[in-house]
Amino acid sequence: MTTAQPIKIAILAMGGEGGGVLADWIVDMGEANGYVAQTTSVPGVAQRTGATIYYVELYPEAQADADGGRPVLALMPLPGDVDVVLASELMEAGRAVQRGLVTQDRSTLIASTHRVYSIAEKSAMGDGRVDSAQLLAHADKAAKRFIRFDMAQAAEAAGSVISAVLFGALAGSGVLPFSRAQFEATIERGGVGVKPSLKAFGAAFVRVQGAAEEAVSIPAPSAPPQPKHPAVRALVERVQRDFAPTLHPVLFEAVRRLIDYQDTDYAGLYLDRMAAIAALPAGEDHRLQRETARHLALWMSYEDTARVAALKTRASRFERVRGEAGVQEGQLLAINEYMHPRLQEICETLPGGLGRWLMGSGWPRRLVERMTRKGRVIRTSSLRGYLMLSTVAAMKRWRHSTTRYAEENGRIEEWLQRIAGTAAQHPELAVELAQCQRLVKGYSDTHERGLRNYDTLMAAFQRAGARMAPATLRELRDAALADEQGHQLRAMLARHALA
Repeated sequence: MTTAQPIKIAILAMGGEGGGVLADWIVDMGEANGYVAQTTSVPGVAQRTGATIYYVELYPEAQADADGGRPVLALMPLPGDVDVVLASELMEAGRAVQRGLVTQDRSTLIASTHRVYSIAEKSAMGDGRVDSAQLLAHADKAAKRFIRFDMAQAAEAAGSVISAVLFGALAGSGVLPFSRAQFEATIERGGVGVKPSLKAFGAAFVRVQGAAEEAVSIPAPSAPPQPKHPAVRALVERVQRDFAPTLHPVLFEAVRRLIDYQDTDYAGLYLDRMAAIAALPAGEDHRLQRETARHLALWMSYEDTARVAALKTRASRFERVRGEAGVQEGQLLAINEYMHPRLQEICETLPGGLGRWLMGSGWPRRLVERMTRKGRVIRTSSLRGYLMLSTVAAMKRWRHSTTRYAEENGRIEEWLQRIAGTAAQHPELAVELAQCQRLVKGYSDTHERGLRNYDTLMAAFQRAGARMAPATLRELRDAALADEQGHQLRAMLARHALA
């Protein structure tokens, strides 16, 4: 009985990335060059666009003839028994490691370093993103050899798809007993998209041959902005004059964000608030000031209907959608937005007096509720839909007079006062308190649930005061972020006798 084993290859890819094409290329290449080949696939769901594990085994025909028969090839990969793993995205590489398909004594892992965030990551109350650096570290530790770079970017540059880049990286790795010419001949036999596929293949091949690992570049410090508008220039000069240099990057970005959100006066209010925080005791790293600066900018640019409408009608968004959809010259693009504003959001967008009147009215309120009960689909790529949302976006001019503005700014002031009062006694606890703003995010139901958790947590903090340990507040905050319904937070409060 022979001890020869097939070459075993697992491909983890999401829908639309050509994982099936890649598997078929490998099979075709094997069969054209003296190998018995077999491919199978196991479809699944990865909370993005669907994910599939394709599995390929290659066995030399000459060895099969010497064995006296055809080999029996497996239908799916087994942990610890895979030679090559190809992953179309970094989280897919992490899933391969988690499944045990990548082993240090055997496996070559070839993966793209770009991310396509899962629904769980996007819908988390706080920053739900998985740490890419940790994924890379675990994958590097698990594999015998780890080849990685941003293959989505390489595919886009070549006008091709990521499967062609993965195929080129596989060829460049040298782990299969085939030459570059044999790889390229396989693409040519496919007869579809040959030129861009070969371009993407060649770029990946050269990159892997030149350097097995992606070089890590350290970005040079960015120069401070040099705005031409006098009011904006005055804000930049104020940041440079009144705040520590370590805070400048986040403050510059915050000022830019708030000018875009409202105006220069609003950005000036932000710096007024930060001036009080900057006067608090700070360590060498100014962590309290840095965290407060970041979260204050996020809170002051809360998402109301005017903000959402402005984001949906920007030219940059239309260009991004066109790029993601791969719209060619001469093709038309239609963008449909599903809008379901509640009566509360509508009242919060109107000037304060009008909004309060509508909220407390009789038949006008019922009429608006009836009109918005089922939501509406607005085609922003049409003139009518675009003008409708542009009108809503223009309502930001009276944002300062709305009830939503008064409520949000009242909470912001209370939060800043708590931070200042806590920092004098317990700076580390003040940092954790600053990060509690992560609970307040989004709009509509998402904002309402996050705010409810925030209010519950702040009530518990008020009862405990500075006696609360930083680790306890962090634990409570993480419980609130993990469950937007608040069940975990309430359980944690009861455990700490803070309910």
